[in-house]
Formats: sequence, C-alpha cells, structure tokens
Amino acid sequence: MRLGLDGARWGLPLRRLGAERVEEALELVGASAYARRSIGHLSGGEQQRLLIAQALVSRPRLLLLDEPLDSLDLPNQTVVAALLARICREQEVAVLLVAHDVNPLLPYLDRVVYFGAGRALAGAPRQVITAEALSRLYGVPIEVLHTADGRLVVVGLPEAPAQHSDRHAHS
Repeated sequence: MRLGLDGARWGLPLRRLGAERVEEALELVGASAYARRSIGHLSGGEQQRLLIAQALVSRPRLLLLDEPLDSLDLPNQTVVAALLARICREQEVAVLLVAHDVNPLLPYLDRVVYFGAGRALAGAPRQVITAEALSRLYGVPIEVLHTADGRLVVVGLPEAPAQHSDRHAHS
C-alpha cells in the first residue's frame, strides 16, 4: 500500500501523515479489515480493492486501470465497478480503463472508445456500441444484441466459408 504513496522514496521512512493517508485509502475501498493479511489468502475481489487503494493513496486526479475486472467472478465484477463509480463521484477522480467486457460497467460509463483498423470510435455507450457503428469501424458485419436485463452481446456475424485448395490431393 505504501508504495502508492512513497514508492519513489526507496528506503526512506513513511511520514505519519502518509500512514494516515494509507488508512484513509483502505477505508475508502472497504479493505481495512483484511489489509494486513497475506495477499495469497485474499480473494480476487479483495486483492483488486487493495490495488485500487494503493493507486488512490497519492490522491490522483486520473486513475488508469488495465482490466480491473479481469479474473473476478460476476458478483465481484459488479462490486468493483460500483466501487470505481463511487470513487469517481466522491473523490472527483476521473477513471480511464481498458475492459473487454463492458457489461458490469455499463451503468457507470460516460463514454466508451473502441479501436479498430487504425481508427477510434468514441461517444456515449448507446451511440458507439451499435451494430452499424461497430460494423463501420471494423469493416466486417457486427451484431449487437440487447438482453432483457440490459446487457450487451457483441458478435461478429458468420462469414462465408473460406475456399481452400486441397494441397494434399494426389493427381
């Protein structure tokens, strides 16, 4: 945890104010109860909360996250997504993250950016995550399905079968 505050100060003692900031960050993410347990004894969700606290300990204005929901079960994905939204709101921190599955994040997203074919498409989720927009971006047919509970399923449409020559045929 302290590396988030003084990681650039190798070997120098943590000031008392720094220790208080560590406790504040742990409390913010709801990790005070298990912060001193061995990381190997924590669940994926608990580990992710500690990593987020470590990133927040220096009071950043921008939090960059790479797949913060990866390897978490569905309930923990929902909890961590809601935690990030609360941090944005209460701490006035902007969060920029990479995610392959936007569904746990959909209720909280302001904007999404999709990259493909050397271009980017950005905007509100309901404007960008459409069959038309993604098909244009990727240059292949894409279908976006809306489930009854509001989740999105993005799939590439089947392509025509490839024509292969039989290189093993004997004449």
